[in-house]
Amino acid sequence: MKAAHYTKQDITRIAKEQNVRFIRLQFTDLLGTIKNVEIPVSQLEKALDNKMMFDGSSIEGYVRIEESDMYLYPDLDTWVVFPWVTENRVARLICDIYLPDGRPFPGDPRGILKKALKEAQEMGFTAMNVGPEPEFFLFKTDEKGNPTMELNDQGGYFDLAPMDLGENCRREIVLTLEEMGFEIEASHHEVAPGQHEIDFKYTHAVNAADQIQTFKLVVKTVARQHGLHATFMPKPLFGVNGSGMHCHQSLFKGSENAFYDEKDRLGLSETARYYMAGILKHARAFAAITNPTVNSYKRLVPGYEAPCYVAWSASNRSPMIRIPASRGLSTRVEVRNPDPAANPYLALAVMLKAGLNGITHKMELPPPVDRNIYIMSEEEREEQGIPSLPANLKEALLEMLNDEVIFEVLGEHALTHFFELKEIEWDMYRTQVHAWERDQYMTLY
Repeated sequence: MKAAHYTKQDITRIAKEQNVRFIRLQFTDLLGTIKNVEIPVSQLEKALDNKMMFDGSSIEGYVRIEESDMYLYPDLDTWVVFPWVTENRVARLICDIYLPDGRPFPGDPRGILKKALKEAQEMGFTAMNVGPEPEFFLFKTDEKGNPTMELNDQGGYFDLAPMDLGENCRREIVLTLEEMGFEIEASHHEVAPGQHEIDFKYTHAVNAADQIQTFKLVVKTVARQHGLHATFMPKPLFGVNGSGMHCHQSLFKGSENAFYDEKDRLGLSETARYYMAGILKHARAFAAITNPTVNSYKRLVPGYEAPCYVAWSASNRSPMIRIPASRGLSTRVEVRNPDPAANPYLALAVMLKAGLNGITHKMELPPPVDRNIYIMSEEEREEQGIPSLPANLKEALLEMLNDEVIFEVLGEHALTHFFELKEIEWDMYRTQVHAWERDQYMTLY
């Protein structure tokens, strides 16, 4: 989103001029779900003075009922009036969560990302820039508005109408996002039928995570107006590509890209190589955050362009990290395993922390893998030292628990609560009897 700097007076004036009647004080729970406390405009001044309180015990992964009072501190630069409400208009402010004693709440995902960025600043990096690429599917809805399994089109990569029936919906999503300050770089149909991608301009990490959350809200809202259901589920359909959220990232020192070195054969600085080495070293441990659902691991399988192998390349899309061709200020690493079910604040925090750990310890980057890893045998992958990402959520959770670096960035509160919530999810999945099992075994045994 374009940089907008608002004062309390600006926000009060705009609210009056645009007939804003309600304000949503928005934040994100540990699982990445957007939450909000809606207040009438008469309470706006109180909210802008950081005096709005809410019950944290009712939010997934927050706190026990005995310690439930929390304060919402709005980030004034996130003020936006929703364009799709024309009467009794609604505006939004994204908030940080604070405890009654004035300390940041340690389980606030936005605060966790800010803490990781502070460590980067202490190491001399002034910014982490991120360009996210969240993909989604559009399904038709039934007469009650519930999603069906019927796709809205049979289009393929970069298809145009009439094959791409989601084009009008996608165009309206783009126009709505632009009205809200997004700079859209590209919008196109993805590989699978019913699958779409809209890319927006890179920005600093907290803003990028805010954008991802706003993007999801806009996509779902506009899709519903078109009689469609948008889902960011990583793998809604068997036999076609799943939805990823590739994250292009770079570190800056002032106006200089710390990842660029014109003298290097690939144009990559030592800093970039250390950063990638850190990402690769901790990839299996942060997968539970970047790929946080049971369904995420149905996407991370060979054959559907999803990166299931921990490797890097500048000329090959099968590894987890790809180096796009642009150089100079645009030099960046593209981490391809995250999916759009991830909590964006936590996902960016763990990737940044892993990269910084690589820089701190000057980790040696393994050689690039320029062959198609999907066609390698298991023995060839072992010979080249190419590990796989975890095969399922349970394996990912155990890897996360055993990694001190990931523990450090998430903190005890967030890691413990996240693990508990996800362990319940895994157990529910593990003990459920699925349709595949009945199809396979009912008549056989």
